[in-house]
Parts: sequence; C-alpha cells; structure tokens
Amino acid sequence: MEKKEFTLSVFSENQTGMVSRVVSIFTRRHINIESLNTSKSSLPGIHRFTIVVFTTEEMIKKLVAQLDKQIDILKAFYYEKHEIIYQEIALYKIPSSIFGATLKVEKFVREYNVRILEIEQEFIVFEKTGTAIETEALLEEFKKYGIFEFVRSGRVAITRPMESLKNYMKRMELSDNF
Repeated sequence: MEKKEFTLSVFSENQTGMVSRVVSIFTRRHINIESLNTSKSSLPGIHRFTIVVFTTEEMIKKLVAQLDKQIDILKAFYYEKHEIIYQEIALYKIPSSIFGATLKVEKFVREYNVRILEIEQEFIVFEKTGTAIETEALLEEFKKYGIFEFVRSGRVAITRPMESLKNYMKRMELSDNF
C-alpha cells in the first residue's frame, strides 16, 4: 500500500500528559510525526491536536482506532489534503543590510506577500503564512542573502465538511451512549 500525507484531528479533554500519550501511540508504531499542533477547539473544555503524518491508509485507520480507545480522548478523525483547509506560519529574521533601501523591502513584501513584524538596525523579522511548500520556498530565497533565524509552526487545519466532533457528539446524545 502506498504512503501518503494524512492530517489527524484528535479531540480530548485538557489533561496533563495528553501530548505524551498521543505521541507514544505513533512512536510504538514507528510513525514519524511531521507536524504537531495543539490548541483549544470550538467546544468549551475540549482541546484539539492537529497531527500530520506520512503513512498508509491501513495504518492511519489503526492509529485512529488506537487513539479512540484512549481515556480522555473523545474522538479522532483523519483527512486527506483535499478534505481540509490548512496553513502554517513562519518567521524569518533577516539581516537588515541585505535590503539597503526601504524601496527594496517594500518590493520584497509585495512580491512574497509577507508582513514585517519588526525592523531593527541589525535585522528585520518577516512573517509568512502559507503552506509548508510556500514557507520553505521563501526560506530558500532568504538563504541566498543570509538568514539569522527561521521557525515554522505546525499545521493548523479545519475540515471542509461540517465539524466532525459536533456531529459525532450529537449522534452519541441521540443514541444515549454519551
């Protein structure tokens, strides 16, 4: 079976040690996590893990089943790229000297659709929101001139279909299993 990229959404209660417990499920199966992001969800008291992995569909189904069995995990879902809308954010600290004049900075901002977060005598901090491919391409561009620092967030994603957890919880309430 062919490996491909999947994005998992894992909904849990906000308990100490949840990140460790979730990550250990991937570790036991020797699956590398490409991106991991945690945050509050749209439901009060519920946290969301957004996890990106490259694996087979057979393995992703096993992972989701294993996650669903964990105490404090309400539900796990997996999606292919076409089922989600996603972005990442990247920050770049670049030497101010490579721009020389304000017009060069302005042209660069327009050309690459970046925001300037801070301008100091020694450096400029740029922000780029986009896909990993877009932020990586900009990093390669900056490497030509010199770069002091680079950091990229994990994937942030929402599903194209209606929010799965709310629908799941409504079904559970109706069947009196919740």
